[in-house]
Amino acid sequence: MSKNLGELAGRKGVNQTLFEELGIAARPAGSPSVEKMERLADEFVMGKANVYGAASFYDFLKPGNKGKKVYVCNGSSCMTAGTQSSLKEKLLNHFDANEIGEMCCLGRCHENSSFHIDGKNYSGNAIDEIISIKKDNSVVSDKYNVSLYGTAVLTAAFPGIKEYYSILAGALKKTTDELLQELKVSGLRGRGGAGFPIAIKLEGCKKEISTQKFIVCNADEGDPGAYSDRYLLEQQPHRVLLGMMIAGYISGADMGVVYIRAEYPEAITITQKAIDELHQQKLLGENILGSGFDFNFKVIGAQGAYICGEETALLSSIEGQRPEVRVRPPYPVQKGLFNKPTVVNNVETLACIPYVIKNSGQKFANIGIGKSTGTKLISLDGYFNKPGIYEVDMGTPLSVVVNELGGGFRSSIKALHIGGPLGGLVPVEKINDLAIDFESFSKNGFLLGHASVVCIPENFPIIKYLEHLFEFTAHESCGKCFPCRLGSTRGAEMLKKAQESDYKIDRKLFDDLVETLEIGSLCALGGGLPLPVKNALQYFDKELSVYFKRS
Repeated sequence: MSKNLGELAGRKGVNQTLFEELGIAARPAGSPSVEKMERLADEFVMGKANVYGAASFYDFLKPGNKGKKVYVCNGSSCMTAGTQSSLKEKLLNHFDANEIGEMCCLGRCHENSSFHIDGKNYSGNAIDEIISIKKDNSVVSDKYNVSLYGTAVLTAAFPGIKEYYSILAGALKKTTDELLQELKVSGLRGRGGAGFPIAIKLEGCKKEISTQKFIVCNADEGDPGAYSDRYLLEQQPHRVLLGMMIAGYISGADMGVVYIRAEYPEAITITQKAIDELHQQKLLGENILGSGFDFNFKVIGAQGAYICGEETALLSSIEGQRPEVRVRPPYPVQKGLFNKPTVVNNVETLACIPYVIKNSGQKFANIGIGKSTGTKLISLDGYFNKPGIYEVDMGTPLSVVVNELGGGFRSSIKALHIGGPLGGLVPVEKINDLAIDFESFSKNGFLLGHASVVCIPENFPIIKYLEHLFEFTAHESCGKCFPCRLGSTRGAEMLKKAQESDYKIDRKLFDDLVETLEIGSLCALGGGLPLPVKNALQYFDKELSVYFKRS
């Protein structure tokens, strides 16, 4: 059925999608009306139930979003910072309670107190200017440290379109096999968490025979605590766009789709402006630079669903289907967007490609350590003395990141949650054992992932943090597989009950639940949640033991 729906969704192409039409229909009231959804179902030859099922899934399309005027960030960093209760109290002086909604991680983890209003994000002391913000829709810009430790692959100053896109001109004079070989030599692996080599994806797509292929930039990887994607899209958008163009040339794709989180409205605007600049410079369209290579872009703003960070759910989302994870095979490089060969990679991965093509795969491979080549962006939250985005060579000791780049902690911390909600929960005593590379984290039982760092202070209960992770998974689950759909909810219920009553969690039952999530979930959302849970049970057993009964 989903295959047929994919074909139907592709009838109008990527420039007019059901997903976007639903977003447009939701603007007046916050959720599309039943009448509008029925008309869209007829227009796109979709079943009414399919359209309603899709629209009701997203945070910013579902009926509960009606009437919302301001949104408070409920991401992990803002939660552990303890800023949001006070923020909401101040907002209640200006809005009714039913006008206040929630968004998950606005990428303002460096200063917290984050909220969203009228298509713009605010944080820090911006709440003190709420009257002028409401009246004038004024912008209160945030600032954070951006620094380097090692090689400038992603944080180097942008030299201007003409000079920078000379990389494209040079690439178009080479064969696709030559460029692919450079990426193979580079060892460039996906920066979104899985660490899968990008050359394998591009080669797989290149081999497929099709009249249409896509490069999709997954800018919906909304790991709370990670704002490196936001940095790249807002401050280095051409690195991402050029990376997509080169990927398109290698694989035979002529369309790039940039799918950006709704929680990053500024990124959507800035990325579109960068694309417009390329059109003005005649670097997009047909026969680019006289090479015979055609390429165009489409920016799609998401509607609030963490699961769309999973590549197959993202593709279903663009098609206007409910964003459920697809069973593989077939893989996206075989049958992806509208059932056409598609390469999906995250923002940081694509942004590394121009450096590789300009400087050689070997030079990129010489940066880093072992199979972890190149550099990595690190996001440090507001508990550091110098929060911000730092680019480091792979293999850089975590202690250097924490103590030198981040300037140490401004208050006592007991754990670092690194790599998003599905990343490892690292006790502070393990900092000296880790380096910023895939193998170091894996060897020690953690996950580098997006390399975001959310600090858990000494006075924040680990059981409360685990309840937050289970609730996050339950809210964001696509619902397709029952281990994730049910297991996350049951886990949250047990942890909540243990805190609010004399109920003791049966450890064997809890371990069985975690194991079922790990081995039975269809994707990394349910399958990844057990990692930080297991880390917590291992390193914070003494703190947690009062909530468990032993079999």
